[in-house]
Parts: sequence; C-alpha cells; structure tokens
Amino acid sequence: MDGPRRAVPWVVAVVYGAVLAGGVYWSVIGEAGERPAHLASFVAVLTLLFGVEAFHWRRYPVTMPPGPAAALLAVRFALFVAAALLDGSGTSRALFVLVPFVAYFAFGRAVSVALAGICLALIAVVFTASTPDWYRDAEYVSDLLMFSIGLVLAICMAAVAIAERDARARLERTLDRIAELSAATERNRVARDIHDSLGHHLTAIAIQMEKASAFHDRDPALAAQALHDARASARNALTEVRRSVHALRDATPPFSLPSALTDLAHSADGGGPAVTVTVTGEPHRYGPALLAALYRAAQEGVTNARRHAQAATVTVSVAFDEAGARLTVADDGRGLPAAQAGATVEGLGLLGMRERVQQLGGQISIDSRPGAGTVITVTIPRTTAASVARWPA
Repeated sequence: MDGPRRAVPWVVAVVYGAVLAGGVYWSVIGEAGERPAHLASFVAVLTLLFGVEAFHWRRYPVTMPPGPAAALLAVRFALFVAAALLDGSGTSRALFVLVPFVAYFAFGRAVSVALAGICLALIAVVFTASTPDWYRDAEYVSDLLMFSIGLVLAICMAAVAIAERDARARLERTLDRIAELSAATERNRVARDIHDSLGHHLTAIAIQMEKASAFHDRDPALAAQALHDARASARNALTEVRRSVHALRDATPPFSLPSALTDLAHSADGGGPAVTVTVTGEPHRYGPALLAALYRAAQEGVTNARRHAQAATVTVSVAFDEAGARLTVADDGRGLPAAQAGATVEGLGLLGMRERVQQLGGQISIDSRPGAGTVITVTIPRTTAASVARWPA
C-alpha cells in the first residue's frame, strides 16, 4: 500500500510548486498594481497549502477518517479560492483539479466525480461573472476545456492509484496465504520424515532391546547379537537424521534405492520377519522424489509387518519400466481385520505414504484378508515424478 500513499503527496506537491512558480513569475513580469503585497499574500497561501499537506501525511500516513478528511478538504478548497483571487495569471485555477483527486482517496469515485462537476461549474460561474460573453472567446473556452481534461486526468490517476493499492493488498494477502500453505506443507513433510525414518528405526531398536532382555539369561550370545543389531539401528537412525538435515540445507546426498532397500532388509535380520528385496529395471533413470516415495512406502510396509502383522517373511519387489514404477510389499502375517480390509487407509504412517504417492500422481492399493497376509501395491507414473530433482525427506 506504500505506492498510492507516496504518490498522492508527490503529485500534490508538484502542482503546488508549479502554481507557485507561475504566480511568482507573473507577479514579477506582469502589470499588477500592488505587486509586493499580492506576491507576499500569494506565497503565504501556498505555504499554508504545503503545511496542510505536511500535516495530513504525517498525522494520517495511511488512511484518514471521514471527518478529518472532509475538514482538510474544506481547508484546501478555501485556500485554493484565496490563491486564485490573489493570482492574476490564472495559473491557480489548476489547484481545483486536486479537489476530486484528493477526495477520491477519502470518499471514493462518486464523491470525486461530483466534486469535479462542482469545480467545473464554479470556473464557469467565475468566467460568466467576469466576462458575460466568455463562451464566444476561444481563449476562455480553451481554458475551460483544458481544465475539464485536467479533472478527468486527476480522477483517472486517483483511480489507477487506488487500483494499484487494492492489487497490492490482494497480492500481500495471497503471499501470506502461500506462506501459510508452505508452512503447513513443511510441517506435514517433517511429520512424515519423523514417522517414516526415526519411527522405523526406533521400532527396530525397541524390538532388539526386548529380545536382548528376554534372552539375557537363557542365550547370552543371542542377547548380545540383539544389542549389536539395536546399535546398528541407532546408527541408521542417526544417518536418517543427517540426511534430513542435509535435505533441509539443500545439500542432497546421492540416493540409491537398491542400496537403501538392502539396508532395510538387513535391519530386520534377527529382529523380525525375513525381508527379501528384488529390484528390476533402471531406477537411476527416475527422479529422487519418486525413488524416495517408493523407499518410504517399502519402509512403512516392513515396519507394519514387523510391528503388527506377526509375519514370518516379507517380500519387497520394485519394477521400473517406461511407464513408471511399481512397488509391492507382501507379508504372510495375520492380515487386516475384515472390517478394515479395503477401507480407507488409516494411521499416520499409511497416511503419510498415501500423501507422498498422491503428490507424485501415483496410487496405493491394499489387499488383505484375515490370516492371509497383506499386500501393499504402489504405482507411480514416470511422467509426473521423473523431473523432480530434490530429496523430499
């Protein structure tokens, strides 16, 4: 909103300056009878006008209530009349162009146009009082036409300034909304990152620690192996945190989906179902966003099979072709209850998985029956995700 606020005093000051220069020039070279007195009075009136503007923009830099706005407009009009009476050159008539211009910002277009008509009528009355047949004189008619053009330009300039102010306000509101949406998107991304990465590894650590506690006395070697696996999961969790920090700093490390899936399978060794991984096609031809979404989906599927399904084996297979990518995570666990099979995906992890995949134009399907295991299938078309170039943690 700074544009119109700064433009108005600038335009008014330029008009005042031009009128002052014209009146002083005429007083110096013209044939006025009481030149010094008229000149001093004229300069005093213009000085008061500058003072009125300074008060206006210091006291009300952005908006002015209707009451003070009407009072200042009346003061300006009175000073305009005084300047016109003291200025024999007629230059001060240009001051009245500012009446609708200033009124537009305080009272709107209708009042501005009405005041423009009043000013035009006032000039015509003055011409008629001084020269009854003024309409037969080309000079008077030309002056009136030029004054009319000045009124039209003043109203148009004020309308443009108001439109610019409103457009700037809409833009600021839009930018604020975009900032809010960006913040919400980032919060959701961080929430998914915490759940998908740290949640997975913390689950593995908890399982290994429970195993070590259970076998501490019966099988010390197995308990020691469980502690070793828990420490490995803790290191993996730290690696995930560092990767997320690098992503936030736009220092994206290289990502290999086959290697990440292999590490995922190894992290389950000795602490849950056996995980086998199969990758076919050329994953390096696909964007990091698609690869990361597939990895998170596989990670969530393995975590759910370990935590809830009581599965003995989990199979993770990924196939890449020209059309896109297809991930399948299948376990032989107890499956979902009949009431949930085929229902809307629930839970933070599966919700985050769905959000990631849908952002890339993909789809998720879950096929599960009680006692028959669960199959999660993720398909992502290549065209909507291959061009994304940053790691979306």
